Amino acid sequence: MPDTLPLSLDDDLKHDLVTRGYDRRSFGRIAVLLGGGVAAAQVMPGFGPAFAQVPKAATGTVRIGANECWTGPFPAGVQAAMKAVTQGNRYEPDGEIQKLRDTVAMVERVPADRVVAWPGSSDPLARIAVTFASPTRGIVTADPTFEPIWQVGEWLGAKVSKVPLTPTNGHDVRAMLSADPNAGLYYICTPNNPTGTLTPLADIEWLLAAKPKDAVVLVDEAYLHFAGAPSAMPLAATRSDVIVMRSFSKLFGMAGMRLGLTVADPALHKRMMRYDGDLVTMMLPITAVACGTASLTQTGEIAARRSQMEAAREETLANVAKRGLKVLPGSRANMFLLEWNDRSPKQMSEAFLAQGVQIGRSWSAYPRMSRITVGSAEDMAKFRLALDRILTG
Repeated sequence: MPDTLPLSLDDDLKHDLVTRGYDRRSFGRIAVLLGGGVAAAQVMPGFGPAFAQVPKAATGTVRIGANECWTGPFPAGVQAAMKAVTQGNRYEPDGEIQKLRDTVAMVERVPADRVVAWPGSSDPLARIAVTFASPTRGIVTADPTFEPIWQVGEWLGAKVSKVPLTPTNGHDVRAMLSADPNAGLYYICTPNNPTGTLTPLADIEWLLAAKPKDAVVLVDEAYLHFAGAPSAMPLAATRSDVIVMRSFSKLFGMAGMRLGLTVADPALHKRMMRYDGDLVTMMLPITAVACGTASLTQTGEIAARRSQMEAAREETLANVAKRGLKVLPGSRANMFLLEWNDRSPKQMSEAFLAQGVQIGRSWSAYPRMSRITVGSAEDMAKFRLALDRILTG
């Protein structure tokens, strides 16, 4: 590890890391990880923008493999972003970051001082793992779930416990607590990636009441707008042991613009920022901030886009059922897991690609299933036609 690191860890922070079980050889790894970008990608397999294992785009294909939205930002967001482009000579033309915080506070009914914006979700996810887990305080997640939290934990030397979903495909919070009663971080993705299934808010509240007092619960709500379900935001508005994470990459159609949020007690955010102060704020692209601020208030557009997704999903699920294929039930998001009868996910991925359709991958917990992103009505019609051709060919 070179002497010059992307981030400088001061003596107090090094002392804190040692007391939490990190050895001194970990300092450079942590600095590189939180420095992000190319350096992190070079030293940690699987680490990259948004941590996503996004398949390389195949030119001219229907792209329903990466949980992207099938269309771009709302018109109001595009207009706001274009205005920001004309003011691109300024680091922050007119308090755009505070406007975003204030808009989140208004829409979600949370205090503005609990809102922090990020250039995507990769940084906060890694930062939360480093801050609240350690070699002596593990991470507990569902299995399957969004895997980068596993990769970060394992890379840092923290114990990572993976707990199967409930029979209704939600997070089994009681089993999660039993798996590691002394964990530092419990991660709940709801709707869950890759299953699209919800974990009831009551279960999250149970975990908060039962976990160790100093442990933190991270609730990843990247897909919540697709579900239209109750949010854990009210918990983050009042408690000091829960963080809610959001992304603009999904329903808002801003994956390439890189914008995310966390809502938490300011003391939790302060601990997360110890590694580099408020440097992350300076990394925010103002075009994305302006787009996100304008998009949050588009209530009618949000509901309409959700309805479009639901219609395309249900029509596709009905077609799949007629074909005698099984789907993991309960998805409330823009994805579902589809089980192939006598072929592997790799075989089906290749067969679909030959038909001009790019589908998603499988997870170790469900090795016979592929994740299918719900795209536009036209995308899903092409998916259904490709499926018919493959199964009858």
